[in-house]
Amino acid sequence: MSGMNGFSLADICCLLCCPPIPSRIAAKLAFVPPEPSYTIVTKEDGTQELVLTERAEWQFNDRELSFIDCFTTRSSRGNKVACMMVRPVKNPLFTILFSHGNAVDLGQMSSFYVGLGTRLNCNIFSYDYSGYGASSGRPSERNIYADIEAAWNALRTRYGVR
Repeated sequence: MSGMNGFSLADICCLLCCPPIPSRIAAKLAFVPPEPSYTIVTKEDGTQELVLTERAEWQFNDRELSFIDCFTTRSSRGNKVACMMVRPVKNPLFTILFSHGNAVDLGQMSSFYVGLGTRLNCNIFSYDYSGYGASSGRPSERNIYADIEAAWNALRTRYGVR
């Protein structure tokens, strides 16, 4: 039997009763990671490469896919954080650090980032929250703060963005 928003009666009972801790209830409602739409594969030379699934709904061709650099870093809480740098233009005016919305991952956002960066003449740097996409761990408020800090540090050190 399906209840609200695709939750079954058992899901709703577990959500509210197992365990009855307000912060965990809020986390279960606030953080809804989708099924991953991509993987990050490490090649023989040690570089990492983005591999999209059909769920990503990629709207461009291989040329635009070459604009994307993906890698993982670690947060202060020990989680692997998947990061994506999209460089769709030759002389970007700036770089946006983009924290995407809930219920999507980097693969699903990749086409949007290419289009946005092209229209704004900028680079887009984004990351997945713990438990989303290729990031490890579980989504929580504490992990999200550590995730964005790890992404910001990676953007500064790997790409020299101030």
